Amino acid sequence: MALGNIVRKFHLWVGITCGLVASISGISGAMYVWQPELSAALNPELLKMKNIDSLEEAVFLKTAASLTATHSDSISKMFLPYREQQTISIEFKNGKINYYNSENGQFLGERSASIVFFENLLKFHRTLLIPEIGKYVTGTSTIIFLLVILLSGIYIWYKTYSATLKNGFKIKWKSKKKKFNFDLHKVLGISFFIPLLTIAFTGAYFTYNSYYKKALSVLDSKTIFKQEIQNSNPTSFAAILSNSDKSYALRAIYYPNDANDNYRFRYIESRFKTQGLRKTKELTVSTNLKIISLTDYKNDATSNRVAAQFYPVHIGEIAGPFGRILVFIAGLIPITLYITGFRIYLFKKRRKKKFLVDGN
Repeated sequence: MALGNIVRKFHLWVGITCGLVASISGISGAMYVWQPELSAALNPELLKMKNIDSLEEAVFLKTAASLTATHSDSISKMFLPYREQQTISIEFKNGKINYYNSENGQFLGERSASIVFFENLLKFHRTLLIPEIGKYVTGTSTIIFLLVILLSGIYIWYKTYSATLKNGFKIKWKSKKKKFNFDLHKVLGISFFIPLLTIAFTGAYFTYNSYYKKALSVLDSKTIFKQEIQNSNPTSFAAILSNSDKSYALRAIYYPNDANDNYRFRYIESRFKTQGLRKTKELTVSTNLKIISLTDYKNDATSNRVAAQFYPVHIGEIAGPFGRILVFIAGLIPITLYITGFRIYLFKKRRKKKFLVDGN
């Protein structure tokens, strides 16, 4: 069997199987692109504050310290203002999530149904809500989509139109449905090849991040420098908050589950900027206030700095509104390719059946 026929068969059968999972992931991902705006619009009483632009960073930190003192050991996680959320939320150890005014700590309400919906949508996007193995189903399907469907598709397209590339980008809008379906499949496939390749590559990272980081380690210098902790051990929890690095904003606090666990403080360069490189810092402190570790984007290994960009690239935020719109549109392309590709298969099957009938 010629190589071209083998590639076409792979493209067909892998597309029909793994392409369906990629299509489902694409649709759910496209929906989630607009989560910040939709969540804020549906939950203004929980997520919005009228005077947010006038509040200084010290106000958020003071409120965080006050809420910590009030709720003590019942807190599991605390999230300070970031992206669409201008308030402070607390996830308690019993699973309950409440929202508080970031200026004065006033209770605003519990997690709403629409917030839960988007949380479940993200879980569905990443795992199809299949326990334990779900992330491997989506991650592996994404890798196959990347390596087999997309690459075989570009191979078929190039072999067909290498002599006249411009014909590979043409759609005859007034042609018969069979021809139109084929043109739509080929043009969408080639036009969105790079965006889909990028989304698939960055998406698989969230399942196989350890393998990605191992591969990215080739970018690191052979000489590894251990980051030095400039500050001495803090004297209190409040001191950690008050001594926050001015070049970063405190995004989240993860509280210890027991005396042997640690505090984790996660920082982001800007609370509300939604484009550009993602720059973070993380501080780990024991329950007896001894600094365990400190990682900072500015001094981190190249592999970690690159890995930090997979999320903003995957959702398009690295390129601002244009990037998010592109990811939204690209997320709808796999299901379109799936439908048009399946129709191509049906058209060919009917033609073959008709040929056999007529031949007899």
